[in-house]
Amino acid sequence: MAEQGLHQDLAGKLLAWYDGHARDLPWRAKPGIKPDPYHVWLSEIMLQQTTVATVRDYYIKFLSRWPEVADLATASQEDVLRAWAGLGYYARARNLHACAKEVVRDWNGEFPDTEEALRTLPGIGPYTAAAIAAIAFDQHHAAVDGNVERVMARVYAIESPLPAAKPLIKEKAQALVPKKRAGDFAQALMDLGATICTPRTANCHICPWTDNCNGRKRGIAESLPRKMPKAKIPTRLGIAFWIERDDGRILLRRRPQKGLLGGMVEIPSTPWEAKLPRKVAGPVEASWTKSTLLVEHTFTHFHLQLSVWKTSTTDLSLPDHGDYRWVHKDELVHEALPSLMRKVVVVALK
Repeated sequence: MAEQGLHQDLAGKLLAWYDGHARDLPWRAKPGIKPDPYHVWLSEIMLQQTTVATVRDYYIKFLSRWPEVADLATASQEDVLRAWAGLGYYARARNLHACAKEVVRDWNGEFPDTEEALRTLPGIGPYTAAAIAAIAFDQHHAAVDGNVERVMARVYAIESPLPAAKPLIKEKAQALVPKKRAGDFAQALMDLGATICTPRTANCHICPWTDNCNGRKRGIAESLPRKMPKAKIPTRLGIAFWIERDDGRILLRRRPQKGLLGGMVEIPSTPWEAKLPRKVAGPVEASWTKSTLLVEHTFTHFHLQLSVWKTSTTDLSLPDHGDYRWVHKDELVHEALPSLMRKVVVVALK
């Protein structure tokens, strides 16, 4: 009973703090208004491995263009990818589109209200399902993201490194979820980690849990959570081919649906490998000018360096061994080019 009382005390303190300090976010329902599951889902998918500052404008534009899940379901994948361009982790965009279609087809346009059912939908994993269930439907679930992991590790002085500590952190967070206002509690815990118990600084003097924080009492709060050393990521190399016609059109290629940057449009390039091939074959036979600038981009599991080779042509035909098309360079801004390829465009135009 003493432990249960402590849990209730912690939850009450956090909710009282949240009532006065909640972040004003475009996807967050105002007090007294029931959250829209579509808004919650859209924001949670966008926020995966992406900051609030980056997501805010994308979310507003998406919602303006596709105000209901049925609108998104009827959109073309090309339009969704184009609107997503620059947000990264493009499998999320493909899953977002697939999920919208499934909700409309199999759930009559209404998101299911349980964590178990939500996890059956494309692109919704354990954390996202818990977050949607709690925030949109006030279900009794702890949504444990990186912010919440940090707060829990500090409050309970959990010194086991991540990811081994994840099950214990999840258990501690779940025990704190109140019977009422589970959605507010989930958002309050996220806000606490994002604004007060931050990665570099534990602002204990303004934290509602300062009197209960074991990490603070032991003087180790800012060293938590502990993490296993990251392995050095490898570097891969490649060549991007900028092929420009006399009329200003540029050759583009769509990547396969599966795999890295699946379904996105790119400046054609060689495979990205540890070493460049001895013999390089571009999409067309040509004399190439090599840019002195490298394009560098870091993915989750590797760092990429792309050289940019340029040529001009009068040939209006398309290569017959891929999904190619010609697009005027003034129209590239409207294409579903990922951030990497936008870097290639910048180098090519110099």
